[in-house]
Amino acid sequence: MKTLPLITIATVTYNAEQVLDRTLQSVEQQQYPRIEHLIVDGCSSDSTLSHVRRYVERNTMPQHNIRIVCEKDHGLYDAMNKAINLAEGAYIVFLNAGDKLHSANTIEQLVESLDWEHRGLNPAIIYGETDLVDNEGRFLRHRRLQTPEHLTSQSFLMGMLICHQSFYVRTDIARLFPYNLDYCFSADYDWCIRLIKHAERRRHRIVNTHLILTDYLSEGLTTKNHRRSLLERFRIMSHHYGTLSAVLAHLWFVVRGIVKR
Repeated sequence: MKTLPLITIATVTYNAEQVLDRTLQSVEQQQYPRIEHLIVDGCSSDSTLSHVRRYVERNTMPQHNIRIVCEKDHGLYDAMNKAINLAEGAYIVFLNAGDKLHSANTIEQLVESLDWEHRGLNPAIIYGETDLVDNEGRFLRHRRLQTPEHLTSQSFLMGMLICHQSFYVRTDIARLFPYNLDYCFSADYDWCIRLIKHAERRRHRIVNTHLILTDYLSEGLTTKNHRRSLLERFRIMSHHYGTLSAVLAHLWFVVRGIVKR
């Protein structure tokens, strides 16, 4: 009988009392037995930690290991770097407050796509689709940016084609590439590109699950700081693809936005 991989779901929180419960419940409801839920809190001053304590008390899955870290950090991406270093799972994904796993068998279906018995060939990255939900957790629409059938580093020249919360990374590889704290709003975009480039260099597999993996809260940090996020994205794109390619891509974004109105 093969041993199933441990999956780390990392949730970074700070004063998230209004939206956290649906995230915790979506992990709690997972039928997959080997989950580590790593909650990294930046010393919330509201009732966030009370919600977390109730979640721990009602945890009925003995193989769901809930770990909590509560300490000051230097922002979202600093806390996410802490989670990468603490994670014990074979793979890590970030599911932040307000987001949720799409269904009760999401992780189970994802692991089935791994072909896990081939231990020397385990994929570097596993990805899938995303639905957008509102502040009450109600479905809004499918994510507009289309997930590529075959993901390459060039895919992200067209923007963040895969939602960060639907991007699972082998933890040993994730540790090689911490989030760049020079970026306040789009470090996840840079992180994904660097990981994909690494996988290409090492010829590691990148697997498209063809599953809806995440229900994503549309009003996140990037959305609230849209202009500053776009400027950061341009810097990142210029760094990875060159300034001319970044300019041409953003001109295409403008045209694409007009056409879709």
